[in-house]
Amino acid sequence: MFLKQSISNGKIYLSFVQGYRADGKVKQKTIEKLGYLDDLKKSYDDPIAHFKSIAKERNLADTSERSIEVSLNRRLESNTSTRKNLGYAIAKRIYSLLGINKFLQNKQKHLTIEYNLNSIFSLLTFNRFLFPSSKKKAFDNRDFFFESYDFSLDDLYRSLDYFSRYSEPLQQHLHEKVCEVIGRDSKLGYYDVTNYYFEIPYNDEDEYDDHSMLVKKGFRKKGPSKEHRPDPIVQMGLLMDSNGIPMAFNTFSGGESEKTSLIPIIRRVKKDYGIERIITVADRGLNTSDNTAFLAGTNDDHSQGHDGYVYGQSILSADKEFKAWVLKQDGYLHDKEIDKNGEVVVFTHKSRVYAKTIQLENSQGKRRLKMNIYQKQMVYYSQKYAEKQKKERELVLAKAKDLIANPGKYTRATSFGAAGYINNIKFVKETGEIPDGIDLSLNLKKIAEEEKYDGYYSIVTSEKHLSDIEIRNIYKGLWEIEESFKVIKSEFKARPVYLKLENHINAHFLICFVSLLILRVLEYKLNKKYPVSQIRESLIRYSCSHLDQNYYLFDYRDEILQLMESIFDMDLGNKIMSTSEIKKILQYQK
Repeated sequence: MFLKQSISNGKIYLSFVQGYRADGKVKQKTIEKLGYLDDLKKSYDDPIAHFKSIAKERNLADTSERSIEVSLNRRLESNTSTRKNLGYAIAKRIYSLLGINKFLQNKQKHLTIEYNLNSIFSLLTFNRFLFPSSKKKAFDNRDFFFESYDFSLDDLYRSLDYFSRYSEPLQQHLHEKVCEVIGRDSKLGYYDVTNYYFEIPYNDEDEYDDHSMLVKKGFRKKGPSKEHRPDPIVQMGLLMDSNGIPMAFNTFSGGESEKTSLIPIIRRVKKDYGIERIITVADRGLNTSDNTAFLAGTNDDHSQGHDGYVYGQSILSADKEFKAWVLKQDGYLHDKEIDKNGEVVVFTHKSRVYAKTIQLENSQGKRRLKMNIYQKQMVYYSQKYAEKQKKERELVLAKAKDLIANPGKYTRATSFGAAGYINNIKFVKETGEIPDGIDLSLNLKKIAEEEKYDGYYSIVTSEKHLSDIEIRNIYKGLWEIEESFKVIKSEFKARPVYLKLENHINAHFLICFVSLLILRVLEYKLNKKYPVSQIRESLIRYSCSHLDQNYYLFDYRDEILQLMESIFDMDLGNKIMSTSEIKKILQYQK
């Protein structure tokens, strides 16, 4: 609303007028007639200044008195979609708090490109956060957001090279902003690896120079798949802090062992983030001699190394002495603790400090170098865990028995798990099928050996001063990283990946990483009161439809949105909002 001065009967006439847009044209509607300027001067020293002030006050006041006219006979034109989402405003607020827009704007100052990197990255991030899809579909659906995205699809794909180039500097920047915005305890670093499949029938080829020296390894390659698929994969290592908030990630070829991925990311994070000491928490798959030696850094006098570790320890693959110690009932303690359901449970455990001999690779890649490390070894027993292992084994054994009876039904891929319990099993290399005429039988000796250790689990650590319960509680935090992988794969639909170039694939995972970080920061600010799926559902449903003129009608609000309003000092409660009001909500924060 504004004060309008018009000429009527040769004199200046004042009125309050509301501007609006209809059919693409700007129109005006008189809200209140005030009178002739000459007559108003009898009551006010400066009528124009007085009524301009009133107009300003009314615009700032409650909007409940505003009204618009809507034609009930208007029809939708063909191929019309007036629906837009505003839930991404919450993601944008955290995007702004983390300074991602400023980071990309600063990088762009040194480039000679016409398209806006931040505009593209924000679209891909918000789309992945709420409406995960391919890059092309994100571009096609860009009008579902209120932003103006002035770039082409080709520009979008070109930008992926820059995002890949800035991946590690951006991760470092995000670490600094997380420390600033919510604080971060970097003493513990939870690390795990997962992989993502590509629906292609071939591996990326290795590249060699003219002297037959390897120049570059193929990126998308077949390897042990988490989904037990035969497709080529790319692997992703993720490092998180003790709050479950991502710290860093790396990607590497599907043909490489995940065991070698830990040292590079820990080395980079310590250097770039300025972290003096970090205790790495990882599952037993990362528990190798090389990783242990790197993290423990044990000196000849057996003093504590600079970094540390808390690993899961496989009992079945351990040496005879360790297995005998696990089964020996001497030394087990029975404590009580409160589980996540608030129930009192018995905690059975024992531990020891043990001098373990490990072998390291020499310069020729052979294990020749030996060293002793002094680690605390802890084992605990759970009846529930024993029952769980027994049920899981029974399912696999049922499959193994069916395979023995009907080998023609199975291949190398479909016999996963069951094949390990079958004697003499083989597969045809070309087809993966089981050849005819093989005498198959259950490996009863292996089954009996496994059953002896049902219910037992072991953890080893360099932190010899920690109690058994402290070690176990630290190790429990690994479920957060497993949950994060689930979010990336299921909620953000990061697989399969429809990209070919390594730089573009890395950019894809950077976008997934940033989306996950935004989600985890949002969870943290909500005190982890709501599950991820419920948070995303609220933001997805906070959408609106174009009503008329420049107004939008909102039809959803819940307790999560109300809590976000108070946290981020936003008002999302209006049923009808103008474009200008929406743009204010979407402004980047200073």
